[in-house]
Amino acid sequence: MDSALVSDSRYLRDTVQTAVKLLIVGHFAVGKTTFVGTLSEIRPLRTEERMTQAGTFVDDLAGIEDKTTTTVAMDFGRLTLSDRLVLYLFGTPGQQRFTRLWQDLSRGALGALVLVDTTRLDSSFEVMDLVERQGLPYAVAVNRFDGSPAVPEAELREALDLLPTTPLVQCDARDEASSLRALIALVDHLLTLDQEPA
Repeated sequence: MDSALVSDSRYLRDTVQTAVKLLIVGHFAVGKTTFVGTLSEIRPLRTEERMTQAGTFVDDLAGIEDKTTTTVAMDFGRLTLSDRLVLYLFGTPGQQRFTRLWQDLSRGALGALVLVDTTRLDSSFEVMDLVERQGLPYAVAVNRFDGSPAVPEAELREALDLLPTTPLVQCDARDEASSLRALIALVDHLLTLDQEPA
């Protein structure tokens, strides 16, 4: 009976020694829920609710008029990177009214992957400010939406005011391999920071 439990993907392997909490952050409708769902090896926890008339004057739906749901607490997923290392992915809500919840979710996180959309870069500034105020190391992943313009890396770095050491990668939150590369860029960055002399 024990062997049946061990092989069940809902349970952690006995060999896991390190669990890491990472945040998947970004502005409203940038693809955080999709990203977590794409990578999670377990059925992800989602707290999406239908958008109501009350949010009409709060949530900017310009360019995303077909969006009908929004995350109201968090998304949660798990990804085992090796026999010893597991990542817990926490997708945060993107609207300003959830800032307090976002701050609570950031406790104990080692870092954040910031998803951005080139058609709405200005919406990313507030999120990046939150990440920096929490003191979280981060990497930035440009989520490629159908029809979104390709922007040269130098222009993106300047627009987002990124340090030269901040990883900037392209990804498609719907694609597992692409999303995994973005997450690995963050993990590699965290490992590099961990090895730097104090």
